[in-house]
Amino acid sequence: MPPTQPRANDAAAPTSPDTAVPYDLIELLFFAYRDFVGDPDRILAEYGFGRAHHRVLHFVLRRPGLTIAELLDILKITKQSLNRVLKELVQTGFVEQRTGVQDKRQRHLHATPSGQDLALRLVQLQAKRINAALGDLAPEAAETVARYLAGLIDPAERHKVRNLLAAPQ
Repeated sequence: MPPTQPRANDAAAPTSPDTAVPYDLIELLFFAYRDFVGDPDRILAEYGFGRAHHRVLHFVLRRPGLTIAELLDILKITKQSLNRVLKELVQTGFVEQRTGVQDKRQRHLHATPSGQDLALRLVQLQAKRINAALGDLAPEAAETVARYLAGLIDPAERHKVRNLLAAPQ
């Protein structure tokens, strides 16, 4: 779907005729994100959890032993925000914190069996949606989609994300 030019009656249209705004792609991304997170949101609501809980649980499952500092770097949230969410996940038995062997000040995060079950339930919903969308495309499309999504990441963060994705899980 090629980018579209803003419509003349569009109140938010840019003033420069040289600037093409891909409103269709922007809005598709909004709707895709809404539905991509909507499936897990319904399950998370059963536990009184939100999207922040989902993100923490996802990365703790994918990277057992992750430190709080590493998780803060991945999520780009404040320590205060993470502490609230992490406290709830620990108290409800979805995540456990283990003291570092070499550095007793470090806390390493691990998903409990309940946390693993919930995280896998959520990721399976999202995988189903992604696989269905890719199923409608050519086999090589997944690589193109991955390059496109990587291109949306802040250029200063791309190297860290590539390394994170390449690290063994």
